[in-house]
Amino acid sequence: MFRTRLISGIILVAIALAVIIPGNEVLLISTCIISLIGLFEFYRVLGIEKANLGIIGYIFTILYYLQLEFDFLKKAHNTALFIIFMIVLLIFYVISYPKFNSEKAFGAFFGFFYVAVMLSFIYLTRQMPHGEYLVWLIFLCSWGCDTCAYCVGKLFGKHKMTPVLSPHKSVEGGIGGVVGAIILTFIYLMVLQSRMHIRTLDVVLLSLSAGVGAVISMFGDLAASAIKRNYEIKDYGKIIPGHGGIMDRFDSVIITAPIIYYLATFVLERI
Repeated sequence: MFRTRLISGIILVAIALAVIIPGNEVLLISTCIISLIGLFEFYRVLGIEKANLGIIGYIFTILYYLQLEFDFLKKAHNTALFIIFMIVLLIFYVISYPKFNSEKAFGAFFGFFYVAVMLSFIYLTRQMPHGEYLVWLIFLCSWGCDTCAYCVGKLFGKHKMTPVLSPHKSVEGGIGGVVGAIILTFIYLMVLQSRMHIRTLDVVLLSLSAGVGAVISMFGDLAASAIKRNYEIKDYGKIIPGHGGIMDRFDSVIITAPIIYYLATFVLERI
């Protein structure tokens, strides 16, 4: 199992490099595809992956990413797309009643925002000034935190973080994950400091931002686990050998991406 996870992890990193480095349309389309797969996995948990509610979610996911590229609604009216999506969902909910209960209708909107919109911040971060460097902070404070937390937890973990929800996660591992993410980010940014033309203070602030992202990433991971437990499933999918589905591998990235985007924006505005 470990070998399978390792090989899959290496392949994932290679794919990430291949789509994030060029950025622009390559990353936009790739993120849209990942969002659609993740949304399909989430909708499958709700039982609406092939129903009208699910299809509407896929359509608006594509429209959302087209909006990011072509800005046909103008940025000032981005929320109009979300409102239209909600109205369309409610119309189909009423037309289909009582085929779907309110939980599925609400879940259709939640899934769209939770998966498609949140993941889009990978692309949005890449499009920022210095985005070719900053985008990797998302992965340093999600996957990096996860790896460091696993190692520290294995060596020193004694106190359970969430005994019922995730009995294998420890407080010591969580602390190790956050500290590890901060250190990894600090080293990464110090190496690139001259290229990014930022001060040491900005390196420190961005590293602390990664620490905040790491804390949030653990809640993203646990939230995804809570959803799986509510619906009594082990994994969201099997598309990534040794890891599960897109939602299993990107559960922490989903919630970390917007955090890094906004914190990095705040720090860069000081430069």
